[in-house]
Amino acid sequence: MPLSEHEQRLLEQIEQSLYAEDPKFARSWRTKDPGTVRRNTLLRAVVLFVVGLAGLLAGVITLNTSTVLGIVLGAAGFLFMLGAAWYSLSIRQRLRGAATGSEPRRPRRSLSTRLEERWERRYDDRGPG
Repeated sequence: MPLSEHEQRLLEQIEQSLYAEDPKFARSWRTKDPGTVRRNTLLRAVVLFVVGLAGLLAGVITLNTSTVLGIVLGAAGFLFMLGAAWYSLSIRQRLRGAATGSEPRRPRRSLSTRLEERWERRYDDRGPG
């Protein structure tokens, strides 16, 4: 539901007074661009993944000289890679939820329900004849 003009003006006045009183606090609550958040998240996830891959390779290399150290390094590297994947996907879900947070969600219909509706509409779509 969009705000009325009066409500929008009041909101702008509140924002301006907040920026005038405490600009540092106001900047901390400013909404961030989703594109920037995605890029930063992707960059962090890639760095974590590369660190994990390096740990995994170091574990494989040191496996011949020290079995325990090789296993520990390999497992730690794998966990870093897994954490990077989880981090990138969890941020993606939160961004998707934030983008549609104000809109009411429709209940998801089952495949059979959608197919039945399409079957019932098949003659309606073709028109007369």
